[in-house]
Amino acid sequence: MRFTSLVIELIRARPRLVVWLVVLLQAALWLFVAMLLYRGPPGELATMIAFGREYQVGTDLGPPLAFWLADIAFRAAGNHMFGVYLLAELCAVATFWTLYLLARAIVGGQQAVLAVLLTMTVLAFSSPGLEFGPLVLACPLWALLLLHSWQLIGQNRRNAWFAWSIDAGLLLLTTSAAIVLLALLVGFAVATARERRVLKSFDPLFALLVVAVLVLPYLVWLIRAGAPGLPHGAAVSDLSGGVLHWVALVGGLLFTGFGIVVLAALNSTWLARNPEEAPIIFRPPVDSFARDFVYFFAVAPALAGSLIAGLFGLDRVVGGAGIALMLSGLATIVASGDLIHLRHQRVLRSAWAALVVAPALAAIAITLFAPWTSSAEVVTSLPATDIAQFFDDSFERRTNQRLRVVSGDAQLATLITLSRDRPHLFLAATPQRTPWTNSAKFNETGGVVVWRASDTSGTPPADIAQRFPGIVPEVPRSFEWLVNGRQPLLRIGWAIVRPKPP
Repeated sequence: MRFTSLVIELIRARPRLVVWLVVLLQAALWLFVAMLLYRGPPGELATMIAFGREYQVGTDLGPPLAFWLADIAFRAAGNHMFGVYLLAELCAVATFWTLYLLARAIVGGQQAVLAVLLTMTVLAFSSPGLEFGPLVLACPLWALLLLHSWQLIGQNRRNAWFAWSIDAGLLLLTTSAAIVLLALLVGFAVATARERRVLKSFDPLFALLVVAVLVLPYLVWLIRAGAPGLPHGAAVSDLSGGVLHWVALVGGLLFTGFGIVVLAALNSTWLARNPEEAPIIFRPPVDSFARDFVYFFAVAPALAGSLIAGLFGLDRVVGGAGIALMLSGLATIVASGDLIHLRHQRVLRSAWAALVVAPALAAIAITLFAPWTSSAEVVTSLPATDIAQFFDDSFERRTNQRLRVVSGDAQLATLITLSRDRPHLFLAATPQRTPWTNSAKFNETGGVVVWRASDTSGTPPADIAQRFPGIVPEVPRSFEWLVNGRQPLLRIGWAIVRPKPP
């Protein structure tokens, strides 16, 4: 007797419901992990909010849109990190839903669900998760840009030009990799006669005008800032190292997509006893142009991003692995044929759930067990709220004024900028990165200087003592980690620079 699970029947009858259920459950899982274990923001998220608080048109960290949205979300949640975590998960939900709409237009609703499920196993390991930033915000914008590009060239919908221009403009305001991604779109357009016909109208000119209006302030800032160019390419003697670096990046991308390989192997006919009894997910035939579109944008962003990163020695693929592997699941579905047999349904469900949940379980394990086995710090275990509140209150009690600027150790200072008074960040070691303040303003308004204390006397490091001569160190303040384990308490040395009287 043929067995068809409830999940298969839901995919056949209610594909949109399945997409919403799995995407929202994954978002809820990460929000639960954050609220349960994250006492400090992950990665460079605190720096993002500190820079976004200034609403600069541009900084050395790149285009400003992600920074602005991070600060808006933080303020909307009452100066709580939950707002930023929620924004990151909303970006993930928007990415998968847009991907579903694109896949539905190419392979139909039922197989579009499978494309989303496969992509979730990839992005679970490649996306920064709760660390909202340009890499996270660029994912839904790139998905929207692909969707509207397909509506233009695949469905001949001229009304999609305006939405396409908004997507392109916002992507340019989000990541510097947007130039590479738009170049790929233009290259695909001019290479096909179908797209060249679409370009023979006034609509693309109006779209370019909208894009220019959106990015004009950032472009003006780039010109005034000296239009920083690309990093220097690898020297001839370093080409071998660049090639090895490129190979490592490609290997990392292939490893990130191992979830698709695992699920494909489990669904192969080699392991099936009665392959004819497996339920089938059907789709209408896919024409050759749609295949070319999917295959090109499944391979080109990864290839171009890894080549540029290898050439210039960048740490990650240009645009991030999330964008590079965005269409990997859809490409797998397109290559699988019009009829997809789902064999070993229970095993497939369990394997897919394990792949999606594994990163969250890894985050929990690292937070709880790493302090007992290693001396490395877990950034999310830093008591950010306690640190910010202590120095905020201490400055106000000593000076009867609210804290306006904080400086010293960059990591600790950015945590203090998340306090209720939202002080400005001043990076004294690299003052050009924080042009909204300087040493003169800091001495005038006063502020707090912090550093990691190595002893109970709180003697400041030599570089901080040189940049802030005359500071009188206070008694260091100790803070407990979420899990202390074998780590010593976090001891922070600090000093108050009193504001000058008016």
